[in-house]
Amino acid sequence: MSENIHFPSGADGLLLNLNEEQRHAVTSKQVPLAIHAGAGSGKTRVLTHRIAWRIAMDIDDARKVLALTFTRKAAAELNHRLRGLGIRDQVAAGTFHAVAYAQLKNFWREKSLPEPELLTNKSVFVTKLLPRDYRSIKVLDVVGEIEWAKARRIGPQAYAGMAEENGRNIGIPSSLIGQIYQNYEDLKREQNKVDFDDLLVFCAKAIRSDRSFAAAQQWRFQHLYVDEFQDVNSVQVELLNAWLNGNENLCVVGDPNQAIYGWNGADADHLVRFGTYFPGGEIVDLKQNYRNTPQILRTATSILEDTTFKANRSSGSNPTITHFSSDKDELTSVAQRVRENRGPNGRWSDQAVLTRTNTQVEALARAFRDVEIPVRTLAGSSLFDRGDVKRVLSSFENNNQPLTELLGDLHAGFDEDEEYEIPARQQERFNAFSEIRLLAKEHLALDPTATADGFLSWIKSHIRTVTDISIDAVEIATFHSAKGLEWPTVHLVGLEEGFVPISYARDADSLAEEKRLLYVALSRAKENLFISWAGERSFGDKEPIGRDPSRWLEQIQEAINSLDKPLNKEGQIDQIRKARSGKTSNSASEHPVKTALLSWRSEHAQYASLQPYEVLSDAALEALIESWPITIEGMENIPGVTSHNIQRYGEELLSIFRQFDPPNIDSQIQRAVEGDSLLEGVEDQIISDLKVWRIEKAAGKPAFTIFNDKTLRDLAKKRPENLDELLSVYGIGPAKAKNFGQDLLKFFKK
Repeated sequence: MSENIHFPSGADGLLLNLNEEQRHAVTSKQVPLAIHAGAGSGKTRVLTHRIAWRIAMDIDDARKVLALTFTRKAAAELNHRLRGLGIRDQVAAGTFHAVAYAQLKNFWREKSLPEPELLTNKSVFVTKLLPRDYRSIKVLDVVGEIEWAKARRIGPQAYAGMAEENGRNIGIPSSLIGQIYQNYEDLKREQNKVDFDDLLVFCAKAIRSDRSFAAAQQWRFQHLYVDEFQDVNSVQVELLNAWLNGNENLCVVGDPNQAIYGWNGADADHLVRFGTYFPGGEIVDLKQNYRNTPQILRTATSILEDTTFKANRSSGSNPTITHFSSDKDELTSVAQRVRENRGPNGRWSDQAVLTRTNTQVEALARAFRDVEIPVRTLAGSSLFDRGDVKRVLSSFENNNQPLTELLGDLHAGFDEDEEYEIPARQQERFNAFSEIRLLAKEHLALDPTATADGFLSWIKSHIRTVTDISIDAVEIATFHSAKGLEWPTVHLVGLEEGFVPISYARDADSLAEEKRLLYVALSRAKENLFISWAGERSFGDKEPIGRDPSRWLEQIQEAINSLDKPLNKEGQIDQIRKARSGKTSNSASEHPVKTALLSWRSEHAQYASLQPYEVLSDAALEALIESWPITIEGMENIPGVTSHNIQRYGEELLSIFRQFDPPNIDSQIQRAVEGDSLLEGVEDQIISDLKVWRIEKAAGKPAFTIFNDKTLRDLAKKRPENLDELLSVYGIGPAKAKNFGQDLLKFFKK
């Protein structure tokens, strides 16, 4: 094992805090392996833990691991998590295009071939090829057709027939697009240019045709991992097979329910029928959801055929659907709701507003800026447009110095290892240079011999993937660009026919993809979900036109309406078991680590002039002890432990846990089972009676506004006899105690 790799508790320590499904996915020795990971099921956690566990077990060599992602941000996040799991050396991680480009640059250099220029803007190139009669057509639509064809390995001559067979229609005869496609390829060859799609094809061709080059790449990367495998196209699979060359050491992760790029050439069949493409492989399903509240999960999955996902978060508020009379009313009200949800001390970045189209994004961004709500969009300013960044990178052009010698030039003027507060006006500069340094390190992981000029060429391939670097702002994004992200609060706007589904989605496959896209959008919300649509909408300077609600809104509304209805007997039993499994056992709460944690909390509270519970609540401490985290990542889904807690106290808390041995889990489970069998009937009856009491108090309002189900369960467990005991119940503070305290105490006295 590499000396630069340190695991806190050995390989077994990496399996703590994983559920049974996740543990099986991490430790399965069957390869090839496909992991079907539902939204919020811990996909990235499982992928990183599998990589780290196999390295710890000496199954994989860290220096020969290649993790393929679809965005540079995902690659950076993967490496960040691996470092948190003890891997000190940077595992090679990047997009298919970035890895292919790095390998091709080596190939061209070794063969003394002239390096083609990377075409980073197809639109300018294609515009010149459009007949004058069609200049009014959106160039991006033509570019999209060329990209779709190349992703499916359809040449210019075959385009027209395949386009008609697949129902492709952008308002230009398919035969003409085929001719433009041919002219585009010819012009690239004449000018020695390549586009992003060519990188994949040329890399696979180089590996297939040059044995020495192939041997070098296949020796360099022997353990391959692919994220978001439902989004791969046939060209990417061809390149993947070239890299593997019969090697079965492959693990892919994806979710068929999030296959939303079929229009762009992606084919989820590679994941759905994994065993057909990679014989002998195993498929593992992850069905436990850790992102969404039960209410949001049931709402999101109501439009899917597969509804077997299980929520592991505590109960929350029901999603809402609001009908506005016009798009102007919708914009005004959503902006107001965003402001109210933030409150005086919240973060703008805890909220996102999601829409189906880019045009809606632009309108929302303008409306929010008009009322001084900071926004961030994927169309935001690129860090490569900054003058200070441009000046540094311009010195890399035609510079053959090793990139490792020039990393020092990529600083913003601050020492990144020093702990001090960076002035707000300098924060974006700091973020920009940190981003560039991260890119440099990623490139060196792919090509340790990289030069400054080579890095500059490679970095241009990432320009379109880097977004606005504002510090704290509401994210406004399309459903597509929100994939892979999550926020505590999400506002879905414009859920109308013509948008959801989009007007040009007419065949069964397109409509199915639109439904999956809506599922992706719904499942981005962790705690609060607001849905809206407008009865009329203006497009440009035209008169407003009437709009109908999305065909799927009725189905979603039915799911929301059913949330407050009693579960059937099987559902009640499942809920009771789930609640019971979350209880902290006596052995855990009596563990000596609790004394250490209470002492630590008191010291922090005294230093900051706070009450101890304001540092970390009792419930959060109990949940920490039960979960027994060994990494920062392991704290992310612990009830009551916020991202602020983790950022501020995470390392200190881990250092406390490392001083003790975990409690005996087997004895905890045994005691829990014995105790539960005695209390089952009593607690069930109390919860049932409390729900009746809650409905009476709600007087027509949503029941959860009185107390949520988690509070009812804690009430049934503790059965308070006085005000002090009542205030120890989860979710009951002074205000709730004042409004309902006497009634509750009378209830329990009965």
